[in-house]
Amino acid sequence: MPHMEGADEAAGLRFWNGDPTVRLLEADDALGAMLLERCEPGTALRTIPEPQQDIVIAGLLRRLWRKPEEQDTFRPLSCMTANWSQETLADQDRWPDPPLVREGLRLLIELAQSTPEDALLATDLHAGNVLQAQRQPWLAIDPKPFVGDRAYDATQHLMNCKARLRPAPKRTIQCFADLLALDHQRIRLWMFARLAAEPRENWRDAEWMELARTIAP
Repeated sequence: MPHMEGADEAAGLRFWNGDPTVRLLEADDALGAMLLERCEPGTALRTIPEPQQDIVIAGLLRRLWRKPEEQDTFRPLSCMTANWSQETLADQDRWPDPPLVREGLRLLIELAQSTPEDALLATDLHAGNVLQAQRQPWLAIDPKPFVGDRAYDATQHLMNCKARLRPAPKRTIQCFADLLALDHQRIRLWMFARLAAEPRENWRDAEWMELARTIAP
């Protein structure tokens, strides 16, 4: 279904052109309809152990991070974080820890500011969005492209690794940051901002808020 985060999916697939994503064979941009290359056997990456997932996801992300030739082809990451901030602010009455949420909101805006090092991000790359294929061992699907801080792109996979994050969040972030050759503190800040202030239906989810407190700056 059409939604704000995925509005540029077809454009992103054209940009990456099968390296390392599924190929876009045909599209109707007005309808948001796409005909995609089929992944066979199509097994999701989540079927293998998480430490191996880390290696595959890191390899895919490092291949995805390229700069579009034309600056205005894709929206900046700040567009998405501003949208999230508006949704979260509209829910102020339900915040369980207002100071924590406010600090998360501040960082969502601050971290998303453009820099010369920005690249095109997938923003939603996790083990459920990587499929086994024949053309390449693994292909990424369902990108939600924005131009921004590469450290952000580490967060979606990490947030899908709850069993490891809960007992050892800092070590888990550090290990994945090393695979990406990125600053683990920067990823940690992004993780905190998302955990503390990303819009959600259930603001009483104590698990996410407690994890945010654990890695708070």
